[in-house]
Amino acid sequence: MGWILDGLNILLPAFYFLVVWTYGKAFFADLAWAKAVKTILLASTLALHSLYLIVRTIEFDHPPVTTVFEILTVRAFSVALAYLLIELRSKAKETGYFIINIAFFFQFISSVFIRDLVEVPEILKSTFFGLHVGAALLGYAAITLSAVYGFLYLMLYHEIKASKFGMIYKKLPTLETLERMSFTAFSMAFAFLGIAIVVGFLWLPRTFLEVSYTDPKLVGTILLWLLYGTGILAKRLGEWKGRKVMILSVVGFGVTIFSMTAINIFFTGFHKFY
Repeated sequence: MGWILDGLNILLPAFYFLVVWTYGKAFFADLAWAKAVKTILLASTLALHSLYLIVRTIEFDHPPVTTVFEILTVRAFSVALAYLLIELRSKAKETGYFIINIAFFFQFISSVFIRDLVEVPEILKSTFFGLHVGAALLGYAAITLSAVYGFLYLMLYHEIKASKFGMIYKKLPTLETLERMSFTAFSMAFAFLGIAIVVGFLWLPRTFLEVSYTDPKLVGTILLWLLYGTGILAKRLGEWKGRKVMILSVVGFGVTIFSMTAINIFFTGFHKFY
């Protein structure tokens, strides 16, 4: 199946670029054909990407999350999938250009640098490991989407406040729609991070002889999950809405970047095997 993987590895960035181009034509040029086919094209690309991930898992007998560049392709898939779910739920299709660019970037880097890792530690072949990391990556993808929508909301908010009704005002959805899309991603982030934490708590003690629940990455993820849970509770109770929630989505993304970089670089724990 090596030739299938090689072919898909070449096709995927090309397909994501085509999706970005189509969404761009729909957003900037208002082309009717682009508006008609962009969602179908995105769904088709995700189906192709799903096939790639399945074949890669079968071929190398481990979930495709064992190297940085494998993780990048899963992140590309996660971002695109999370966006499609939000688009289908909200019926707002104007923001796809901004989101799919992220997926294209991740997949392009992955396709260029990915290498086949045949021999991996037995622990990385576990289905629970794949579920744990996969759920975490879906959570991080949802965090990214929530932050993008929050940023677009704040841009539109300041344009309206300054009475500047340019392209951003004309092309983007309403503030209410952007808030709903951001909060949907916000809720998805909370759910997927929760799954990752639960799977980790159930699986890791059976795998490692010494598991510290003060591991920096674990503590950081739990704090991030609590941050999003607090935001959801505050919105549900009516204490926070609009701009406050959007600022929290951007702040949450900043905390995520810190968790994925500084904590991984400067602190160690059992997560270092990632």
